[in-house]
Amino acid sequence: MVQRVAIIGAGSSGLASIKCCLDEGLEPTCFEQSHDIGGLWRFTEAGRICVYRSVITNTSKEMMCFSDFPFPEDFPNYMNHSRLLEYFRMYAKHFGLLRYIRFKTTVQSIRKRPDFSTTGQWDVVTETDGTVESAVFDAVMVCSGHYAEPHLPLDSFPGIENHFRGQYLHSWEYKDSASFQGKRVLVLGVGNSGGDIAVEISRVAAQVFLSTRSGTWVISRISDHGFPVDMMLTTRFHNCLENFLPSALMRWLRLKKFNTWFDHANYGLIPQKSPNLSLTVNDELPSCILCGTVVVKPNVEEFMESSAVFEDGTVEENIDMVVFATGYTFSFPFLEESVRNNCRSKYALYKYIFPPPLEKPTLAVLGLIELTGSIMTGTELQARWATRVFKGRQTNTQTWSPNEINSFKTNKRKYFFTQCTGKIKTSYIGYMDEIASCVGVKPNVLLLFLKDPKLALEVFFGPCTPCQYRLAGPGKWVGARNTILTQWHRAVKPLRTRVINDSSNHSLVFQWLTILAQLIPIRLTPETTPGLGTLRIHTLALPLI
Repeated sequence: MVQRVAIIGAGSSGLASIKCCLDEGLEPTCFEQSHDIGGLWRFTEAGRICVYRSVITNTSKEMMCFSDFPFPEDFPNYMNHSRLLEYFRMYAKHFGLLRYIRFKTTVQSIRKRPDFSTTGQWDVVTETDGTVESAVFDAVMVCSGHYAEPHLPLDSFPGIENHFRGQYLHSWEYKDSASFQGKRVLVLGVGNSGGDIAVEISRVAAQVFLSTRSGTWVISRISDHGFPVDMMLTTRFHNCLENFLPSALMRWLRLKKFNTWFDHANYGLIPQKSPNLSLTVNDELPSCILCGTVVVKPNVEEFMESSAVFEDGTVEENIDMVVFATGYTFSFPFLEESVRNNCRSKYALYKYIFPPPLEKPTLAVLGLIELTGSIMTGTELQARWATRVFKGRQTNTQTWSPNEINSFKTNKRKYFFTQCTGKIKTSYIGYMDEIASCVGVKPNVLLLFLKDPKLALEVFFGPCTPCQYRLAGPGKWVGARNTILTQWHRAVKPLRTRVINDSSNHSLVFQWLTILAQLIPIRLTPETTPGLGTLRIHTLALPLI
């Protein structure tokens, strides 16, 4: 029987893992090499991988909260790193998690014990202030994430090392725009970090060039009527359409929706190979391109002493600095080699969590997922399932096989949405429901319509928030129903900071119709008639993202 669990890392997934261990009656010990919690989201000037100073979350608070601990209603829908770290501290304090964390402790090695085939135990060697200790644990949860090492593909850019006389750096080294004042800057990569950095630098630089290999679709955090875009689009209703409508129709609807904000072809951003290649969340990038402070360029062919030659034959001279926004890789140097080899690819893990060749499922690797929604909430659900497996409440673990892993990986119609630069993003609702079924907490929507129609409407047509996985089953939370029914109030609360007399207030019925209009191919708009008013129907491409 598993009792003692070692947890590596005290970021968001590490904190959730501690809490899940306690919920299952396990004894967690979390090892954190720094002096504080927060992981990637704890900003520091230097010395470790973290977010940059101005970063804002790409998922809204209702969609990224821990499932039984919603954000305070006065927190903004999208927040900076300091607000998110404050939330982590509130979570840790509320559930008493800090006492289980050993700070300034580095994990040196994790190895199977000689009797692993019967006990499933691990030898964990750690170092704290020069003192090396070894301890035996019944299970291990690796929560160090997939942002462990910067991916710096210098070999893909001839001349950058031998000829280019300017400065180059990876985006993890970027903290703010101060050192880019008056410079001509080239940003490589148009993902979320690349877009954010290009926009911020453009405010002080002489000129910013944004190079993209394949292009991207850019969306705003703000949907129609001002609600957070992920709350409007990440719904079970949309997920049903994704599963049942023809893929060609879905691609056409996405393309049409993506181009309603601005024509991506005119801005040089439209993906060249597939309409589903990549998605970037950025509210300001189109404006910067429109104003000329950011110029979109194709992939770089080679670097000269002070210039960059692009694949279309154009050349930009006098480049002072190059920023590689080329992502990260993950590694687990502390795992013994035989286990580490099985974790080199996240697709080799059973449901992206368990290395299947192990005789006992007592090692869980959390957070190695690329979801179309919040990774933080996905990792929490992973931890809920892993701790139940450790506790012996999952009885069919011996049936996990490579064939089942391949079946899960190749069933792209159900689980996968988009592929870009070798990464596969997994459908948020598809994956969450899959793991929730393993835990026994997947909402039964049909039953809800019979027992609680009001709640069922929110669960099916409203945002698929983490609290839906606390309505029933193991870990049921009594506050889940009310949290779901009040989620729109919490989204609007931080916006209403100025009291006004709104004579155009509409009835609750109209508010529901407005929300539903975002979910079906019509848009309803009020005219001058009080109350509901006259309804005008417009065609609307389904915003399926």
